[in-house]
Amino acid sequence: MSSASTAEITLREPTRDGLPPMPPGPPHEELHFSAAAPMRDVLAGAAQGVVLPFAVATALAGLSGTPAQIVLAGLAVAGAGAVVSGLGQAMAARDAAAQYQAERAREEEESHLYPERERWEVAAILHRYGVRGDLLRQAVEAIAGDRRRWVDFMMRFELDLSEPDPRRARRAATAMALGTALAGLLPLLPYMLGAASPLAWSCGLAGAALLGLGWLKARAQGLNPMGGALRALALGLLAALAAYAVAAALG
Repeated sequence: MSSASTAEITLREPTRDGLPPMPPGPPHEELHFSAAAPMRDVLAGAAQGVVLPFAVATALAGLSGTPAQIVLAGLAVAGAGAVVSGLGQAMAARDAAAQYQAERAREEEESHLYPERERWEVAAILHRYGVRGDLLRQAVEAIAGDRRRWVDFMMRFELDLSEPDPRRARRAATAMALGTALAGLLPLLPYMLGAASPLAWSCGLAGAALLGLGWLKARAQGLNPMGGALRALALGLLAALAAYAVAAALG
């Protein structure tokens, strides 16, 4: 079939509100990241959760702490970390939602009080994207013709704010807290199970966990996985050394 015939068929296809049907292509990036969001939250919490219990366990083991003392201190730190990560995520989401609502109310008020100024701001934003002349005027009228769409446009392109999803915030807080708590148990398992050379086993488990979690977290964020793994391992080692140095200095 010729390219002219293909173009003719495409033009005859039904459209929605004047927008042609979507051509075939890769899945939406937004859908991909949305689907991966719960896993990213768990990984973020887990990557943080390993560090402090490992640091505390290493410091106490280096100072001849008993396994019971190490487990008790490690569990306390893991529990505290889970609470802090979960509540911190929830409070950050609440603040983001409050900021969005406050900014949206201000934009709605300004669109009533200063409509010409707000239209000019729409035109200025579109002008930065190369829209000129009659097309610019038509685009401004189309956007400002519906107040909700107008305010949505200003929120997104003037203030760079998107409306937070409260369900997403709750899921993120729960996932981060759960990941932090579960990962915090890993460096404590050798002491809990009474393994021989528990410090060596703890270092091995924590190091492997940090490498794996750092790799997965970086991959989920579209970053270099090996770089993420090495950064996570370096963070854990530095935290353990710092904890040991402070405990040795004070002990």
